[in-house]
Parts: sequence; structure tokens; C-alpha cells
Amino acid sequence: MRSPALSRVRAASGALWLCSPAVDTVTVMPDYHDDLRLAHVLADAADATTMDRFKALDLKVETKPDMTPVTEADKAAEELIRGHLHRARPRDAILGEEFGIEGTGPRRWVIDPIDGTKNYVRGVPVWATLISLMEAGDDGFQPVVGLVSAPALNRRWWAAKGAGAFSGRSLTSASRLQVSKVERIADASLAYSSLTGWEEQGRLDGFMDLTRACWRTRGYGDFWPYMMVAEGSVDICAEPELSLWDMAANAIIVQEAGGRFTSLDGVSGPGGGNAAASNGTLHDELLGYVNQRY
Repeated sequence: MRSPALSRVRAASGALWLCSPAVDTVTVMPDYHDDLRLAHVLADAADATTMDRFKALDLKVETKPDMTPVTEADKAAEELIRGHLHRARPRDAILGEEFGIEGTGPRRWVIDPIDGTKNYVRGVPVWATLISLMEAGDDGFQPVVGLVSAPALNRRWWAAKGAGAFSGRSLTSASRLQVSKVERIADASLAYSSLTGWEEQGRLDGFMDLTRACWRTRGYGDFWPYMMVAEGSVDICAEPELSLWDMAANAIIVQEAGGRFTSLDGVSGPGGGNAAASNGTLHDELLGYVNQRY
């Protein structure tokens, strides 16, 4: 049965265009115009599903084999997105956190239905649906479209390859994102998730040295630090252990905002199993600290 929320956003999507006289003009590479518009349609539908169950007293929560939680909302949102992609992009592959990969080919949609499930379960509004389109190239699969939608915060961020990064609830109302121009670690604001993973990987000493060297540190966690790097309100962030669906959308948004997104080893893109993001200027120094070269 088709979701009423999805039907509404599908009907509305035809009116979307890529400019707004009231804010920044948004230009999208023609190859990704329809893909980015589709990502917004998917996010609208997912937002309706996840918000409907947010703070529900009867929310069903299970524990996955990796001991992380999954809710009925995670599964429902991913199933909804997959169903629409099957109809709208039947030739594209889909990789999602909850139901794995299906399909093959040079184009792959990567989905995290709720990034920040522990926050979602506890009623903390810092969680988001992450949607990315990746294409195969000489360097493997790399993101070409990314969207992060945080409905409980009433925020959405998105980008397409070569077209810049933006924040706004739709393509018709958006503000361009730009990373900060901070040039010294001593003046930098650092965001991170927790200390546990750094300790498990034997990188805690280097990471702690980084926190001491920075002007300010805050443990925002999940998708949010990367969006703040793209906005310029945070200068650097890093996490020691992540999956592709945690990073793909974040990576292109940071990059299109003028920043850098790499693994902790300095390999560009979201495929390294961990992440370092910055305004670009501070990136090498960030990597130096977490790899204990300072």
C-alpha cells in the first residue's frame, strides 16, 4: 500500500526548481538534478514516518547482533525509501543499514534511515536520515549526491557534485554552505562523538593531544559535526569507526562546502571505515594529531 506521506511529497515534487530569488541561487549539474530532487522526495517521506514515531510510548526497539539498537521507525523508513527507489530508479543498486545491499551496477543509493538511533530512542532530537547516491569511477564508488534531513531539528543539508552545498527544507528555499577560514588548530572548534572508539584503536593519546591543542571541544556526535563543519560553525571533526552509510552523504556535503573529508589515513572519500573532516586548511594538522605525528 502506498504511503499517504509519500503520495503527498511525490505530488509536491513536480513543483520543485533549483533557484530562489529570496536566498542563494542553487545550480545543480544537469546529470544530478533529478537525483537530488528525488532525494528530497525520499527525505520528505522518511521524515513523516520517523517523526510519527518519535517519542512514541509504544515504540518497538530491538538489539541487533552488533549490540546497537534498531527501532520499528528505522526499518519502516528504510523500507519506504527502498520501495520508492525500486519504482523511480529500478536499475540502481541500494545499500542500507538495516537491510543490506541489493542490485548491482555503477550507481548505488546508500541509506541510513536514522543516524543517531540511540538519541531517537531516548527522545533526543539529534538524529537524521542520510541519503546518498554513489557512482563508480576510477577511485571506486564516490558520492555524487548527498542529503541529510534532521526533522526534529527542522534542518536539512544537501549537495550535488560540482554544484555546492546548501541548507534548507527544499530546493526552492536554501542557503549556500561554506566552511570556516580558521587557520590555526589553537583557534579551532573540534567536534567528536565519544572517546571509547579512540581508546579501542590505540589512538586515544593522539586524539587527547588534539583536544588540548584546540580552542574548543564539544561531543555533538553522529551526523551533526559534519554539517557544522560544512556550515563553518565547527572547524574539524573526526570519528574512529564508521560504516559507509554513516559517511557517504556527509562526505559530499563537506566537500562541496569547500572542506575535506578523508579517512584517518588521509584517503579522500567515505570508504575508509573512519572519518576526518575539516575546513581544508586544518586537515593535515588534524590527521597529524590523530596519527600521533605531533
